[in-house]
Amino acid sequence: MIDVNKIRKDFPILKRKVNGQDLIYFDNAATSQTPLQVIEVITDYYSRLNANIHRGVHQLSQEATDAYEEARIKIQKHFNAAEAYEIIFTAGTTESINLLASGYNSLLKPGDELIISALEHHSNIVPWQMLCEKTGAILKVIPMTLNGSLDIESYHSLLNSKTKLIFVNHVSNALGTINPIKEIINEAHTYGAKVLIDGAQACPHIKTDVQELNVDYYVTSAHKLCGPTGVGMLYGKKELLRALPPYQGGGEMIASVTFEKTTYAGLPHKFEAGTPNICGGIAFGAALDYMNNLGFDVISKYEAELLAYATNSLKKIEGIKIYGEGLDKTAVISFNIGDIHPYDLGSILNQMGIAVRTGHHCAQPIMDFYEIPGTVRASFSFYNTFEEIDIMVTALKKAVLMLQ
Repeated sequence: MIDVNKIRKDFPILKRKVNGQDLIYFDNAATSQTPLQVIEVITDYYSRLNANIHRGVHQLSQEATDAYEEARIKIQKHFNAAEAYEIIFTAGTTESINLLASGYNSLLKPGDELIISALEHHSNIVPWQMLCEKTGAILKVIPMTLNGSLDIESYHSLLNSKTKLIFVNHVSNALGTINPIKEIINEAHTYGAKVLIDGAQACPHIKTDVQELNVDYYVTSAHKLCGPTGVGMLYGKKELLRALPPYQGGGEMIASVTFEKTTYAGLPHKFEAGTPNICGGIAFGAALDYMNNLGFDVISKYEAELLAYATNSLKKIEGIKIYGEGLDKTAVISFNIGDIHPYDLGSILNQMGIAVRTGHHCAQPIMDFYEIPGTVRASFSFYNTFEEIDIMVTALKKAVLMLQ
């Protein structure tokens, strides 16, 4: 069972005042907050270890290298990758996706087919559109249903011998829908297609086992998992990563360089050109330690309770419309109230110290589907409370009275 009052003491930002009110942070789907245990690791790195890695014989470099590679092993174990070198450090989910799109530029031909879902974040749409423009591949879309789920029957009908790649988020950032990725992966593999799962929104709530899923590529960002911004990971099966060309050229990713020819390093360094976000990588590992110490089963259970309570409480507001009410959801609620613009609601909530997200959430096709400009999105984490939800509901009722 979660002791939320004890946990909240780990997050100094939760003691902040915003516009004279206690901060209520309900924008966790955009970025989670960072506990002292991770902040202390960041401080320790710059206070005690700060040195470039993999290329120094001096003590600081060796210690920094050890800490960075230990973090890679923590990530490997957390996601149950077969090998540590299947974990590629990146700047985050978006760079991980772009790394793959860059690599597949040389592996696709005109007429090859790619499939994405209607629930994708722009970062899992735009790179593939750009790739199709370069290669002549064709992009197809799994449609969504009114309750915010994917039309899986339509997915089955899209698959054929021309399908090469499928891109689906594990969880929708805009709606919280948990997609049936195991079914999607299994069906894709019967056609020889490869699957990339965008795990950015799932990883704070679900402990993913990449081997059990048999997924080909999985990506996420540390800042969704109580870690720092600017660092994330790409998991890929080793044989697939070895087949991809390097994403960038520079130091660290080479085996040898002459003016006549360059040969590339093996995994993971082939994809990690230049000095990485060393501190970020180490802190990523520390963030996973923190969350695993709490336990993902415990986190998931508590957040499900928050979601159910918030959903029931919000539905008592006259004129509210909640988008995405599938059976399987993480702790995200997107809603509108009557004809009030979501930006106006969000602005008034901010004046009351409540942080929510408004707009299309980088998922404009979803908003177009519902024929709305955007939503208010409240997203919860294990350090949020039922009392905070009550305060938000009361604040929304006041906002409605002000804006009607």
